[in-house]
Amino acid sequence: MLAQSPKPVIIIRRGKKHDGGHHGGAWKVAYADFVTALLALFIVLWLLSASEQVQKAVGGYFADPTGKGRDIGNGLKGAGAESLSVKKDDMNQLKQRLEDAIKSAAAMPKIREHVIINVTGEGLRVELVEGDQDTFFQSGSPYPTDFGKDLLRDLAHEIGKLPNKVTMEGHTDSKPYHGTLEYSNWELSADRANAARRFMQANGLRADQVTQVRGFADQSPRDPEHPDSGSNRRVTLIIQYQEPQPETAPPPAAKPPPAKHQ
Repeated sequence: MLAQSPKPVIIIRRGKKHDGGHHGGAWKVAYADFVTALLALFIVLWLLSASEQVQKAVGGYFADPTGKGRDIGNGLKGAGAESLSVKKDDMNQLKQRLEDAIKSAAAMPKIREHVIINVTGEGLRVELVEGDQDTFFQSGSPYPTDFGKDLLRDLAHEIGKLPNKVTMEGHTDSKPYHGTLEYSNWELSADRANAARRFMQANGLRADQVTQVRGFADQSPRDPEHPDSGSNRRVTLIIQYQEPQPETAPPPAAKPPPAKHQ
């Protein structure tokens, strides 16, 4: 009988499993987390030592990273290039800035009590109120005095930095205008408001910033009990509230042309 051939030997080799060690990738993830946390710590420490202006700028970015909001950078510039928002809630800040600008005017000690600034439902109202003597406009004339020009110039320089629109109003007392028959307190009040507009637009106010020029004559007195009082003669600037602009929706995508059937 023939000898039987031995059975073939089957050898199975199994790869060794590595448990990580220095060849694994888990340490990279942990190291990246550590670096990120360290960077965040450095940023926090830097912000704590930074100026208030820098802190506000960084906070403003995270509040509106797309930049689509009404940025305060469109507002009134003050000391240190700090910007001012011009929304409705910020009118008190704008009031303070204008008061500071008016105080710096050369003629301010003489006219301080004749400039009245109030926040109203229509906007920030700046009233240039005449006294017993003519302060801002020449008697019976639409032409500003030197004091009036100085103040209007300072106001135009500051308000011209704002995106807000402005309304100009003119008012007189109840004393009839003594002059030509064709000219009355109606014309005088409107002409003074218009003269203030022209002068301010020549000294910093934008050409498209004034939306209305109104003449009220003696129909809206500050002191109704004394209609002939000099305090009723005034020119008023109303800095209107800046309303948020609605975001425009992107145009619809063009539809592809219909496929042609063979």
